[in-house]
Amino acid sequence: MYEKYIKGLLDFLFAILLLVILSPIMLAAAIIIKMEDPGGPILFKQERVGKDNKIFTLYKFRTMIVETEKNGVKLSDADRLLKFGNTLRKLSIDELPQLFNIIKGEMSFIGPRPLPVVYLPYYTDEEIHRHDVRPGVSGWAQVNGRNYLSWEEKFRYDLEYVNNVSFLFDVKIFLMTVKKFSLSLM
Repeated sequence: MYEKYIKGLLDFLFAILLLVILSPIMLAAAIIIKMEDPGGPILFKQERVGKDNKIFTLYKFRTMIVETEKNGVKLSDADRLLKFGNTLRKLSIDELPQLFNIIKGEMSFIGPRPLPVVYLPYYTDEEIHRHDVRPGVSGWAQVNGRNYLSWEEKFRYDLEYVNNVSFLFDVKIFLMTVKKFSLSLM
């Protein structure tokens, strides 16, 4: 009952509230991005796989310049990073546009992180079940190691979440996310 009816409503209401509260920060980020790289878009958009394998466009604030080459030489990601890009990422401000994905019902606050469409053909019959729930901004794999986990470990955590979705599990992941974020600021 929670996952089918209550979770989406809570996500929607909390996303609207956060959008109102955080809109000055989002506006400031948009202005800084446009000032630093006026030729590029404010948002980074990428096709991702959501619930029931439906494709949706994920929104993030752009943290890199659009240009990928300079004088015929491919630029590294470090060279492409906006001056403000590291700050956006460290403070997770780059993730704030995903509030619109939550409002649209494409994402949840808590769930497996949505992966790019390119990975869709490579899921095993078991791993594909990570798409039985809406993807999240944070998830069980993120609070248990994030980028330090192997793909197999990430999928194991994702499937553990899918098989045990509950209000208390979501609260636990939310609190662990807040704790990890707070520690990353120190």
